[in-house]
Amino acid sequence: MKKKSLSAKKKIHNKLLIHLKNPLIRKLYKEFDNFILLNSKKIDFSVAISGGADSLALAYFSKCYSILNNINIKYYHVDHKLREESSYEAKKLKILLKNFDINCKILNWNGKKPKSNIQSIARKKRYNLIYKECLKDKINFIFIAHHIDDLYENFIIRLLRGSGLKGLVSFNQFETVYNDKLKIIRPLINFKKDDLDFVTKRVFKFKFEDPSNKNINFKRIRIRNLINYLKSEGLNLQKLKLTINNLSDSYFTINYYVKENIKCNSKYNKRKKYYILNSNFFNQPHEIVFRSLIILLKKIGNKYYPPRGKSVVQLLSKFESGQIKKINISGCILEKINNSFIIYEEK
Repeated sequence: MKKKSLSAKKKIHNKLLIHLKNPLIRKLYKEFDNFILLNSKKIDFSVAISGGADSLALAYFSKCYSILNNINIKYYHVDHKLREESSYEAKKLKILLKNFDINCKILNWNGKKPKSNIQSIARKKRYNLIYKECLKDKINFIFIAHHIDDLYENFIIRLLRGSGLKGLVSFNQFETVYNDKLKIIRPLINFKKDDLDFVTKRVFKFKFEDPSNKNINFKRIRIRNLINYLKSEGLNLQKLKLTINNLSDSYFTINYYVKENIKCNSKYNKRKKYYILNSNFFNQPHEIVFRSLIILLKKIGNKYYPPRGKSVVQLLSKFESGQIKKINISGCILEKINNSFIIYEEK
């Protein structure tokens, strides 16, 4: 690289780092830095950037981290092409970020778009595109800008769905997907949205607002409005966070026994890619069996999302009653053979 280019880049880096002198930004960056130090060490990771204030704040913290630690970080933006102006905004975002020495790659969702369940399908497509790009770049970690307000929204949505313990606390700092090949990390999960807005306004002085964030046709937006109303009625978010933390502790305790069940009562055939389960696999408390089975079905079926809990409950009920000895579920077949069970991929 030419000396002139190096000098220009150094000036950009200094302008970025000088914002760390602000007390709030310095405090937030220190929390971000400590999070990586405690959980991830010096790893290569990628960052998902939507263009909103939250993701831009994450991009800033990540860029500072890369400058101070001499680490290469990849930045991705997914253009869902659900709005006419989305491609223009994606290109503009790329150009604006270039001014901050952030090279953001645009990943395009091409093809037919859904007319219903749009947000859920778009989320799945987004992660699929990012996952494929991470494979190309040989990166196993993707940083997502979810914050504490997102945590509350997700908890209420899952509560209204009647989700079990795992669903209620699924929005953890870490999430492993695609059969352990990609780790989703949420380093800002304890940060407030207002603080992230402050960082973005101070550093970038721009952001892109998705109109869907005000569209009450989407459940998440109605839940967001509900939470704001409940806050005005006295909802204590600190107590809500304490409840979520307590549930998380219970989840991790149960998860320990789930791992033990899989370890002691199942065996994986790598060559033929199937699991053999002994009878003790099902002689555990219902929740342990339920979760153990979901993990194995997800792995054999090679799915991003696990099978629906309702389907797994029905499956267990049928096997326990002796109604069936073979069933198809989530791209897998579970078959009873003598006193053992086999899970293999449906062909």
